[in-house]
Amino acid sequence: MTLVGRSVSVKTPATTANLGPGFDTLGLALSVYDELQVTVRQQPGATVEVHGVGAGEVPTDETNLVVTAIRHVFDAYGVPFPGLDLVARNVIPHGRGMGSSGAAIVAGVVAAKGLLEGVVDLDSDALLRLATDLEGHPDNVAPALFGGLTIAWVTPEGPQHKKLIVHRGVSPVVFVPESTMSTALARSLQPDSVPHQDAIFNVSRSALLVAALIQSPELLLAATEDKLHQSYRASAMPETDALIRVLRENGLPAVVSGAGPSVLVLASDPSQRLLAAELVERNATTTWQALMLAVDFKGATVMAHPMGAVA
Repeated sequence: MTLVGRSVSVKTPATTANLGPGFDTLGLALSVYDELQVTVRQQPGATVEVHGVGAGEVPTDETNLVVTAIRHVFDAYGVPFPGLDLVARNVIPHGRGMGSSGAAIVAGVVAAKGLLEGVVDLDSDALLRLATDLEGHPDNVAPALFGGLTIAWVTPEGPQHKKLIVHRGVSPVVFVPESTMSTALARSLQPDSVPHQDAIFNVSRSALLVAALIQSPELLLAATEDKLHQSYRASAMPETDALIRVLRENGLPAVVSGAGPSVLVLASDPSQRLLAAELVERNATTTWQALMLAVDFKGATVMAHPMGAVA
């Protein structure tokens, strides 16, 4: 059957990974969204029209990460790759630790699911596996796909996840700087091994963090302590490190968002978010944008358009 004329719209949330101690395991979906429309055309190849974040910077041809993700799904199921027109409306900051690359991969995988409806059946396990193939680890793509708080792990059978519903008292705020941070650089600063006591410390805090996020937000300050990755990366983002220290000294559960350099505060009530914003404004030496967000509970969504319809 021909796919020409099929069109889908995808909405994908930003994510924040690690959450302090949950390195490469815990992730949270946030209420900032990239939107994408994909239409199958007769002409081969792919053309990407980018609006918002990344316009004039990201590739607009077949090397675009979203197109790469769509192609990966088609190739995985032996379906010939069609010609595509894409329109991307991006809001998620790039290179700031808010899962922009994971969101692009998830957008492509979910778009492919929509385009292949009735041809290939893609369940949640397949979506996670395909997205993780490209991202390398599932901690960002799992919350982008499924929403909420996700615990992700890898087995010989492939990546797995568990979605949990976050306590309604948790009020995330992300402080986004003008500077960027390479995930590859951040990972290169990690040691190959860590002290036994540090590993035990993070196991305890990760377990506590799950309980704090779903049941006891008052424990978030203690639960977000970390000894596995943030201190090793601090030298590469000193302003982030200094801000986190100030926030935590004032009782706020602040951590590096993903690979950084954004700062995530998992406030336990809205008043804590206001205090965090005041502290950042008072102590920061550079400009930080405060994003007062909610936890996204849906994850990526896809909607098919009737043949010939324009979104």
